Amino acid sequence: MHKMALLTALAGVAVLAGCIDPADYESAPVQVQTAQGVVTCQLYTERQVTWDRAISAPSGMSIQEANSACIAEGNRRLAQ
Repeated sequence: MHKMALLTALAGVAVLAGCIDPADYESAPVQVQTAQGVVTCQLYTERQVTWDRAISAPSGMSIQEANSACIAEGNRRLAQ
């Protein structure tokens, strides 16, 4: 019986987690100046940077580098 309650609770959490839409927390696009050029970032909620990502990057910059610049900007804003 205890095992069934646990499985039911876990299923409920999984269903509710699927209801979160990052678009509900989007900022307007933010431009961040880097040594390689401007990265355009999509930042999300002001309390965490988990979803922050690049939506455009300068030629020659990897998406990982661009995403790192966006996360750094999110962290900078979080610290303010």
